[in-house]
Amino acid sequence: MIYPMEEITGYVEGIIFRNSDNGYTVMDFVVDEFLITVVGIFPTVGEGENLLLRGQYIDHPTYGRQFKATSYEAVAPADELSMERYLGSGAIRGIGPKLAARIVKKFGADTFRLIEEEPERLAEVKGISLNKAMEISDQIVGAKDIRNAMIFLDKYGLHGNTAIKIYNRFGNEVYNIIQSNPYKLADEISGIGFKTADEIATQVGIKVDSEFRIKGGIQYILGQGAGLGHTYLPIELLKDMSVDLLKVDEASVEAQIMNLAMERKLIIKKDGDNTQIYSRAFFRMEESIAGMLRELNVTYKADEADLQKVIRRIEKDEEIELDELQKNAVISAAKKGFFILTGGPGTGKTTTITTMIRMFEEEGLNIFLGAPTGRAAKRMSEATGYEARTIHRMLEVSGRLGDDDDVASFARFDRNEENPLECDVIIIDEMSMVDVSLMYSLLKAISPGTRLILVGDVNQLPSVGPGNVLKDILASDKFESVKLEKIFRQAQESDIVMNAHKIHQGQHVLLDNKSKDFFFLKRDDADTIISVMLTLVKEKMPKYVDAGISEIQVLTPTRKGLLGVERLNSILQRYLNPESPDKKEWKGDTRVFREGDKVMQIRNNYQLEWEVTGNYNITIEKGLGVFNGDVGIIKDINEWGKTVTVEFEEGRKVVYPFASLDELELAYAITVHKSQGSEYPAVVMPIVDGPKMLMNRNILYTAITRAKKCVTMVGDADVFYSMVDNTSQAKRYSGLKDRIAEAFRE
Repeated sequence: MIYPMEEITGYVEGIIFRNSDNGYTVMDFVVDEFLITVVGIFPTVGEGENLLLRGQYIDHPTYGRQFKATSYEAVAPADELSMERYLGSGAIRGIGPKLAARIVKKFGADTFRLIEEEPERLAEVKGISLNKAMEISDQIVGAKDIRNAMIFLDKYGLHGNTAIKIYNRFGNEVYNIIQSNPYKLADEISGIGFKTADEIATQVGIKVDSEFRIKGGIQYILGQGAGLGHTYLPIELLKDMSVDLLKVDEASVEAQIMNLAMERKLIIKKDGDNTQIYSRAFFRMEESIAGMLRELNVTYKADEADLQKVIRRIEKDEEIELDELQKNAVISAAKKGFFILTGGPGTGKTTTITTMIRMFEEEGLNIFLGAPTGRAAKRMSEATGYEARTIHRMLEVSGRLGDDDDVASFARFDRNEENPLECDVIIIDEMSMVDVSLMYSLLKAISPGTRLILVGDVNQLPSVGPGNVLKDILASDKFESVKLEKIFRQAQESDIVMNAHKIHQGQHVLLDNKSKDFFFLKRDDADTIISVMLTLVKEKMPKYVDAGISEIQVLTPTRKGLLGVERLNSILQRYLNPESPDKKEWKGDTRVFREGDKVMQIRNNYQLEWEVTGNYNITIEKGLGVFNGDVGIIKDINEWGKTVTVEFEEGRKVVYPFASLDELELAYAITVHKSQGSEYPAVVMPIVDGPKMLMNRNILYTAITRAKKCVTMVGDADVFYSMVDNTSQAKRYSGLKDRIAEAFRE
């Protein structure tokens, strides 16, 4: 049966269910003393509230007759009983049923007008101080403002947490912003893109060739470019993309590029025939990095014969033997204020780092070791025997974001130019992962006279964040560097290492499965590949490499498709951590999190608090910041408190409100990009045809070198060899090399 559209008025008796992602709510609603079930989008409505609902009744096949609300508005309680019910519902902090009854008994039908207009009079009620009276008024007025804003934003398709984020950022100014410049939402609210803002602009009548629209589109395209790793875009590419997106003429785009430059929101740099368009923040970072590296690039007096003696003594003590390139690297590190060490797997980078540390220790120097991720720092500690930290922890992330126009969306650190790191030598490993913003923050915290040594494999994938820091520094040819090339005997015993080098050189390695640590299982279709991978992850690999199931990592080049991250995670979760009465769950629209799930943080969050607990759950360490790529296990889902507790590496526990779960995704399978800097006992990887820009040698090399004891690929051997042959990589526009050249010319 089809019921007509109608309006009903009543109050919320109770919330049965609410999806924190989108605000979808099922609630008990009382209309003229009859209890009905209402469903709809109600992100902030609470028990006891009086609402006018618009919608229609529906017959649900399982739950029977319900009222499906398409819109709503808050209405003032019409009688004293309604007022008392709302005030005592728990919606207003500090008022229970008894105090609510006293308030309404005192002021009667005038209660709500008085709370809003003469809140100080609430102090006439026993148990309410003047401060508490003002606090109650603020809550009621604030709730009314939020409700009105939610209803207003709902008209433009902005629901749930997104609407709440907008109101928290702009308050009651949101009405003016939506009507005059909705593109400001895309600038300042994560999760809202230009296209959403553009749809709103169309609804409110903003013209296609509006200055706000064109500027917003240009900045959106630059932001999308940053998401792909670019710190700038060539002007011709930016113009073409802007014309295509905005459907305006090129002259209009050029005019607004110039206006944004005049407003100092964009920087235009000419380099011969190439005109680079930067957002101000990234230009400032690259320019500053270049200048700070030049200042660090000093030469220290050191007698080479003495250094050779020290190296020989360390070789004897450590029972090692360095080749000539390794010795050159150690000597260069002693002589130069800034030095870069590169090399592939098995070429002795760790041995070289350890020798440098011993040499600096003998000089009485204080040494800090760092890496971009917790996993990489842990590997560095285990390999060298010296404590290493993440760069974020070394710099003491403060939990605040930038407070100026240039770096408003980047992290703030307590260690900076005013409070530099107190050490003599800093060694950073896995430098290919370091993006331009983290490099900028690191250099700001290094005072002149401190040595900086960067270590990495330039053949790995570039950083997830914008920039091409390691490659650009090396390509500038302005700084001392050594590339290690000899593969040492112990590494030669590993087919992972040897085949990685062969693949880097473009050689077609044998896939005969006669190896102890490098396997290729030929399978044709996606479902068979998944079945084989499940057997490997669940049964074969844990025994073979002596590791837990959660330590076996599935890597894949793509997010989408039959063997992309999204589909694989859904399937792997079903078989590796199945539904059980013993495991609590959180269900979103398209995903489920379950206790025991392996999850990954997918964006930097500098405000998230973590703690490490010891015996009797006593906190022994606290800190701030969880970062893109951090992997952990869901330990607890608190349905009453609406939180999920995740334990990351080093025992760091983080409590996520349900509303923040968009920062997590399942991590049974992750992209090769997200695996950078990590090392796993075993890697399992599907190999099937996919987008050419992702199915390349660089991706394959990076994936294979993530495995410590065993790598197993399952799929099409022809695709494997085509990846070896494919040297194309997505072009990354970064200007650090140019900025370094400028710094040295100056």
